[in-house]
Amino acid sequence: MSAELEPVVHSKTRLWKYRHYAGPVRSKFLAELRDNKRIMGTKCPVCNRVYLPARPTCFVCFGQLYEWVEVSNKGTLVTYTVVHQKEPTYPLDTPFVYGIVRLDGADTGLAHIISEVDPEHLRIGMRLEAVFKEERQGSILDIKYFRPLY
Repeated sequence: MSAELEPVVHSKTRLWKYRHYAGPVRSKFLAELRDNKRIMGTKCPVCNRVYLPARPTCFVCFGQLYEWVEVSNKGTLVTYTVVHQKEPTYPLDTPFVYGIVRLDGADTGLAHIISEVDPEHLRIGMRLEAVFKEERQGSILDIKYFRPLY
């Protein structure tokens, strides 16, 4: 005779602290943000795609990406979400907006914070521009956020 067993469920939230090395390509991308307020992508010599953030290998043809190109600090909102649930790792108090912005000159989107706009007024296709922090540290958050171009 087999007895029915109750499932045992255990949940615990854990925050893991670790260090991450950006690598040579991402390090150059972040250094350009920090030192020059320039947003740099890498361009594929075979299919001409410009990747942002910069990466070492093309997703399409797997070619090596050695050419650096500056892209605009202005672009188009591709998609977005409004964050309501507070998490300890979030850089802002909720609610706030994360979006994907395709900057002029890039073929891929950059996920980042959208600010200076009521989420009710956000629209796919709206034009945005990057706002840089005054004191930059070599982080993607050196771009403080993107705001609408009116």
